[in-house]
Amino acid sequence: MPVPVQVQIVIFAVIAAIVLFQLYNVLGKKVGRQPEEDARAQPAAPAAPNAPAESGGARSSILDAATLASIAGLKARDPNFDPVRFLEGARQAHETIVRAYASGDRETLRPLLTPRVMESFEAGIAAREARGETEEAEFLHPARADLELATAEDNRAVAKVRFLAELRNRVKPAEPAAEEQVEERRVAEVWTFERSLGASDPNWLLARTEPASA
Repeated sequence: MPVPVQVQIVIFAVIAAIVLFQLYNVLGKKVGRQPEEDARAQPAAPAAPNAPAESGGARSSILDAATLASIAGLKARDPNFDPVRFLEGARQAHETIVRAYASGDRETLRPLLTPRVMESFEAGIAAREARGETEEAEFLHPARADLELATAEDNRAVAKVRFLAELRNRVKPAEPAAEEQVEERRVAEVWTFERSLGASDPNWLLARTEPASA
């Protein structure tokens, strides 16, 4: 028996609704952590900053189809590149580097930075030590990390991540009687990470930092 036209219309409408819903799930999500996610987020457990691992739960960063398409060139050279895992590792590296720079921990910084960036950071640490100051950096919330670029240039993989962080810095002057200075600030920066394609060492190094609009 032929299916009535009215029933066919209903069936087609249901199929169309399902297709539209699936398209929204794939294409309708934004890159990186959103402000409402940051408000609910709990601090992540410490992990190796350049070797991000699965947390066992939901991933903290979501990439849309356009961003995934933009990194096709890098994935062609490095099929194992996972942008979501990379973003989580970059966020952890960001927190580790900021804390280590504030405390003057050169041993932690050295394997995470290119020689040029390490030289610049070490100059800042030495200047602070010459003043007799000590500093501590505290993250008020987990930093937001958004992938802006991931590509292959010659034999290098290059990725740019925009970080938005709320920090509390405590600076203790050299004079014992001087009052500790406490500053809370919102920092927006773009960090460029690099690594050599095909090298045995899979770790990304911080190659550049630059301010960004909040």
